[in-house]
Amino acid sequence: MLKVGLTGGIGAGKSEVSRLLVEHGAVLIDADRIAREVVAPGTPGLAAVVEAFGEDVLTEDGSLDRPKLGSIVFADPDRLAVLNSVVHPLVGARSRELEEAAAEDAVVVHDVPLLTENGLAPLYDVVVVVDAGPETQLDRLVRLRGMTEEDARARMAAQATRDKRLEIADIVIDNDVPLEELQRRVKDVWHELVRRAHGAQGSPQPRSPQE
Repeated sequence: MLKVGLTGGIGAGKSEVSRLLVEHGAVLIDADRIAREVVAPGTPGLAAVVEAFGEDVLTEDGSLDRPKLGSIVFADPDRLAVLNSVVHPLVGARSRELEEAAAEDAVVVHDVPLLTENGLAPLYDVVVVVDAGPETQLDRLVRLRGMTEEDARARMAAQATRDKRLEIADIVIDNDVPLEELQRRVKDVWHELVRRAHGAQGSPQPRSPQE
């Protein structure tokens, strides 16, 4: 099994890269998806979030109001740290369960937005960073996700710097490109991951084949 940590700044296109890797055959463990599951209505995770932030972060039907919670924590590093202390242990435990269920020869891709921030790089055999310039990130968040520019900038600022992400990368996928070019780059990276998963000899390559 090859354990791959996939990360990138918000708006860099990490979700699209993970989708393409799944098409090639990767087993995906999506930390964001798991983070939603562990705070679903009726879970201990949601109860812990409400205890920390109050019932104002709930919608009328009792589920977590993620946009409202996001507006609170991404503008306040201390509040973000509180949320992470609640959610991250639950996400980690569920991620380990899913990894253990994968085949022995699988390429298991952990899609982890805060991999850099939480110092998780040593947990993986390979770290893949999806990279895009700040202008590209901002444009995608405002134009495609409907965020205000202020909210988008706050979320970008709450994450690790671009340089910090690149420091931990074994492979970098530059996503300041059209989708067709991204597809080609991800295909190249997939071949490299399969090579490593099969134990091919040779020195690790610090950057992806397209660079």
